[in-house]
Parts: sequence; structure tokens; C-alpha cells
Amino acid sequence: MSTTIVARDLNKQAPHSPRERINGFVIMARTVDKCRAHLAGKLGEYHYDCPLDNVLFSFKGITAKQFTAAVTTASDYEEIGDWLQMNGTAKTATEIKAWSDGVEAGSLYKDPEKRAYFIENCKKLGINPETSTTFDWLEADDRASS
Repeated sequence: MSTTIVARDLNKQAPHSPRERINGFVIMARTVDKCRAHLAGKLGEYHYDCPLDNVLFSFKGITAKQFTAAVTTASDYEEIGDWLQMNGTAKTATEIKAWSDGVEAGSLYKDPEKRAYFIENCKKLGINPETSTTFDWLEADDRASS
């Protein structure tokens, strides 16, 4: 099954959840949405090639420029997932799952340099920073912005 990439105006609609996995990769569908919106000038408050996107790029050993080129020509998310598996640093399905599971469970609360920022932003959204993952925070922020 292929999921056609629909250009999202991120001024009006949030990107995909970072939890959504394509070919096993978390973050990827969201990064595709932000890349397409960036190219269309409809990024809104979101940022493409941000630290979260770079978690994916670093894991695969690719650059935002390479990812952008792939997204520009792709018609569906699975095509980008296939491209991601074939480019950059080779990763097994087990490695992708372990990485995705770890990123999904991660929290900026555990990073001493980002903890204060995370606490402040979680409190604005009414979520507990001590028990919330980074993805929980992103999804709450997406809901608040919609």
C-alpha cells in the first residue's frame, strides 16, 4: 500500500506525528511533510532541517540536501522510505527498530542542556515534563497549534 504525499500547508495543519513509522523509521513522515512545506513556502511555525530531522539524517548518514532531493521527486511516503533504506549508512531492520523505539521513548528532560526549555514548554501545554517523551510534547504542541 502506498500513501500519496499530500502537500500540507503547515500554517493550517500539523505534519504527521513523529511516531508514524514508514519502513520502520520514526520521524520520517513528519520530516517529509516539513520538507514539502518548506519547498512550497508553507512551513508556518515549523522548521525543516531542525535538530529532530537531523536525528534521522544522522542515523542514516545523509544530509538535508540529499533528503530534499529525494522528497522533491517522490510521490508517496513509502518511496522515500525505500530511498532512505537504500541510501546513506546501511541499517538492518533490527537496527532501524531499535533506533526508532529509542527515539520514540526519548525525552529532552533527560538532556541537562535542554531540560529547562522542555520543562517550560511542557508546562505551557499542561503536560508533565518528568513523564512526557519528546514525542508527547511535539504532539501536544501540534494539537495546541491547530
